[in-house]
Amino acid sequence: MARAFVTGITGQDGSYLAEALLDRGWEVHGLATSPPASGASTTPAGMPSASPASASPASGVTIHVGDLTDAPFLASVLDEVRPDLVVNLAGISSVAASWADPVRCAEVTGLAAVTLLELAWRLQERHGIPVRWLQASSAEIFGQPKLAAGEAISERTPIAPVSPYGAAKAFAHVTTGVYRTRGMHASTVILFNHESPRRPHAFVTRKITSTVAAIVQGRADKLVLGNQDARRDWGWAPDYVEAMVRAAEHDRADDFVVATGVAHSVGDFVAAAFAGAGIRDWASLVETDPALVRPTDPAVLVGDASKARAELGWTPTVGFEELVARMVAHDLGHSTDSAD
Repeated sequence: MARAFVTGITGQDGSYLAEALLDRGWEVHGLATSPPASGASTTPAGMPSASPASASPASGVTIHVGDLTDAPFLASVLDEVRPDLVVNLAGISSVAASWADPVRCAEVTGLAAVTLLELAWRLQERHGIPVRWLQASSAEIFGQPKLAAGEAISERTPIAPVSPYGAAKAFAHVTTGVYRTRGMHASTVILFNHESPRRPHAFVTRKITSTVAAIVQGRADKLVLGNQDARRDWGWAPDYVEAMVRAAEHDRADDFVVATGVAHSVGDFVAAAFAGAGIRDWASLVETDPALVRPTDPAVLVGDASKARAELGWTPTVGFEELVARMVAHDLGHSTDSAD
């Protein structure tokens, strides 16, 4: 049975990826910063619970509790697990948080990722058994690219981040390519924005859908946001996890943009959320707070996933309005969390 080790296992992408790999017959191990709650049947991310490094594959995911920046700990876990695949999803995933503590972001999102990559390489060299690597990159590595009219970001777009988060991600992304030249099956998936009910509330998309639900239910009066003009390419998280699995299992290692190819503004997201809640006249319910505007924020990020479509056979299945509606329905308590 193929064995995977996934960092960030309790996050949005990690939980969906664990489920996808288990469905395909993989044995899944994951890194978490704390063990699942005692007595709970699932973790907050919806995964099967497990004691640290003690669960059998049949019970779901084996959780290893530790710090991504602890290199000796990571080395010992890799030696114990002997994974065929290492997927790095962990890091400080908020651009806003990276501005608050850029040094910590560099340590966790950049340096720790490269440390884990090096450890995977050493494991492969020591035992002579191939270890595949998949790095979750981000559209933020491109910053504010100068594109021709109608042109979308592709794997060939120059890397020029404009935030500490983007810079940290760029370091891990470029280094993955370096290890690929050494003969390692090292790939990246350059993920554009992707959402689901499992998105943490610290992200603007989940803030929007949860606040809209609270307004509908009388628990809130206003939705307060920063820049509503920023445009992003938003997709459905389980679709993007499917691209991850396909990239990891692909015969040839490479970089793959994962995106829908369609950009919407934050304001569009707001409108779709209120529409999903059945509210037509919502303008008076939204306010702008200049304090929430980021120091530097790319105006438009839209991706060209032609390579992933052609080589991985991947295509998104859930459109923008539908994914927003699913998130609102979840926050209203009208649906269960599902990848369906």
